[in-house]
Amino acid sequence: MAQDRLPTALRGLRIPMIAAPLFIISVPELVIAQCKAGIVGSFPALNAREGEGDPPLLDAWLTQISEELDRHNQANPDTPAAPFAVNQIVHRSNARLGRDLEICARHKVPIWITSLGARIEVNEAAHSCGGVVLHDIINNRFARKAIEKGADGLVAVAAGAGGHAGQQSPFALIREIREWFDGPLALSGAIATGEALLAARALGADFGYVGSPFIATDEANAVQGYKDMIVDSGAEDIVYSSLFTGVWGNYLRGSVEAAGMDPDNLPTADATSMNFSSGSSKPKAWKTIWGSGQGVGAVTSVGPAAAIVDRMAQEYAEARARLAQDFAGT
Repeated sequence: MAQDRLPTALRGLRIPMIAAPLFIISVPELVIAQCKAGIVGSFPALNAREGEGDPPLLDAWLTQISEELDRHNQANPDTPAAPFAVNQIVHRSNARLGRDLEICARHKVPIWITSLGARIEVNEAAHSCGGVVLHDIINNRFARKAIEKGADGLVAVAAGAGGHAGQQSPFALIREIREWFDGPLALSGAIATGEALLAARALGADFGYVGSPFIATDEANAVQGYKDMIVDSGAEDIVYSSLFTGVWGNYLRGSVEAAGMDPDNLPTADATSMNFSSGSSKPKAWKTIWGSGQGVGAVTSVGPAAAIVDRMAQEYAEARARLAQDFAGT
């Protein structure tokens, strides 16, 4: 998709990359670092949790992010920060949704990422402040529903993605969507290198949607053991299960084993067990079960979020150059 056909908020990124919103892990410090590095940073609204009677922490987070990015842009007019996104879980159990929509609209959040249900009123709230809505889906049927209900674009969550993930090959999923939809489209699923990012673009996606590498960063709100396990794991260490949230997703084998379970013999759970009323991505019983995608083999150390973007930007440029040279010789 040509840059001039994308909404303004999604143009001019350093590389075509959106950082996925990571439950618990994505906090203002990580989002700010991602945006300053030139990609869309994001966080789930439910990560901003406060005690009963406290003022909304989401309000404070949005103020912090907006003010810091504004300071950066004033000091660096030639290399401004990318815009940020907020993820809204629109499942009916999310009792905070109405309040969080009002806060995001008041702050004029530029990009809204919606998950677990497409709802017209959520899209209308985003559009009321000029926001762009990207809805995440796992198949073509859900993609059509999302656009019919007013989403501006899609995040195709293919096999190998961290957290809640689909089972379809990105080759099949992107092709089916592009047969009828020419709007903004991001691809999620083991995108942890610049080569994978370029492959997503070759398939027809406008952006790669990258999550797991940012867990192993200094700014991530993850315990050290989680970061270390990301570094030490590969694709074979990822387990696909519905047990922990009622929705199928990918998790680190080591964290499942540490919880005393056999990763190869997990029972299944259905979607009726989903409940976001506590402001969490999963029941407290599973808080030490750590999500991750199959691309973690590319993560070899813990460091600044900007270093992840730098590495992938270099790999992306080098992969493009190699392909250009290869095609020039044919």
